[in-house]
Amino acid sequence: MSEQTTTEAQAPDPSDPQKELDQLAAEKAELQDRLLRAQAEFQNFRKRTEKERGELFEFASMEAVRAMLPVLDDFERSLKVESSDKEYVKGMELIYQRFYEGLKKLGLEPIVSQGQPFDPHVHHAVDSAETDEVPADTVLEEFQRGYNFKGRMLRPAMVKVAVHPQAK
Repeated sequence: MSEQTTTEAQAPDPSDPQKELDQLAAEKAELQDRLLRAQAEFQNFRKRTEKERGELFEFASMEAVRAMLPVLDDFERSLKVESSDKEYVKGMELIYQRFYEGLKKLGLEPIVSQGQPFDPHVHHAVDSAETDEVPADTVLEEFQRGYNFKGRMLRPAMVKVAVHPQAK
């Protein structure tokens, strides 16, 4: 019995059909507005979670590649050492090349430093040398290569920078 009373209370006055029509149109418009807002909110949520998920994967990849950089550095240092066993050296070079190419495919990009102007955003100066042979603030030597990962700084290059000689 209480259900009938509630239904009757919600029902519009049947004596005025225009009022009933206006009320139903307003309800319809409100429900459509709520539906559109809910759909837009859901689309924004989906886009935001997809973006966050992509950033998470990129960050995880970046950290994995960062963890591999010391190994890459060790390979480069070992290849600079002279060895009498040419087959061993050739095998090391092949392994280094495959490793380096695999990291490049993931997004590793070396920073070219030698002969470039010093940039504190991509270079870490660990030494300087007085010289007139090149302009001041030019990178003379690279001690450790720097890398970007998909356009973002992964590790700055450790370099030696030219400075003008002091006047005596």
